Amino acid sequence: MRAITVQDRDAGVSGLTLTELPHPHAAENDVIVRVHAAGFTPGELAWPGTWTDRAGRDRTPSVPGHELSGVVTELGYGTTGLTVGQRVFGLTDWTRNGSLAEYTAVEARNLAPLPADVDHTTAAALPISGLTAWQALFDHARLTTGQCVLIHGAAGGVGSIAVQLAREAGARVIATGRTGDRDTALEAGADAFVDLQAERLEDIGDVDVVFDVIGGEILDRSSALVRPGGTLVTIAQPVTVQPVNGRALFFVVEPDRARLADLARRLRDGRLKPVVGSVRPLAEAAAAFAPAKRTPGKTIIRVTED
Repeated sequence: MRAITVQDRDAGVSGLTLTELPHPHAAENDVIVRVHAAGFTPGELAWPGTWTDRAGRDRTPSVPGHELSGVVTELGYGTTGLTVGQRVFGLTDWTRNGSLAEYTAVEARNLAPLPADVDHTTAAALPISGLTAWQALFDHARLTTGQCVLIHGAAGGVGSIAVQLAREAGARVIATGRTGDRDTALEAGADAFVDLQAERLEDIGDVDVVFDVIGGEILDRSSALVRPGGTLVTIAQPVTVQPVNGRALFFVVEPDRARLADLARRLRDGRLKPVVGSVRPLAEAAAAFAPAKRTPGKTIIRVTED
């Protein structure tokens, strides 16, 4: 099968190559998925799990990408809840070969059924972005109706989903981003937009929740905006500054089949719309990791035609 692989940790994006790999093996509780569309996180080439397995052993050449939508072609021993021929979407394990391949082995519990009227490209943009946004806002920050939430990077894959979920929950949403992100953030449902290139972050005032996907000085400066009892939650880096009389935490998204199914229902009902950026074929995956031009939304790799 064809797959994008990495073998040289120091090579960065230039080390991504399109190669031939053996067909994956379905271990116990696994399924084999024929991948139709895949998503990736640009920074994952720096993640330890891209290069080593759970025991810390080198596992290169490895296949990056951790979001997928496709069709089950094989069941491993003991696998339940899914059937051959079923459309599915979800996450691959952080320390196993990922989704930038024609076939991949995935733990069945990391996948949810995909409704027939949801296309694979849209579905592949949802797993990490949708689960991250939900877990940040509701599991960790406990956002409720009537509160005010500040969402950094609101035009990106995660941020745009967070804006939609927070708005539906009845929160007031202040979005941030670059100058060209304003329309995308407002169309997603933000009540206000702050241009981080031209406006002062400190002028926003107090908020109940800050959800950060940027890190660095934006993360540090945001802690002062959290009112007493509020929460700052980030996926960018461990926090070093705590809000006064508030909480701050860093987390990594976790698979959740039930929540994936809920997100798929919201997508079908028109209550949720992932912002899909560019869509590129598998052969162009390396260029997609380092695009010449930044575009809002999630970049998707089309692996197999629907």
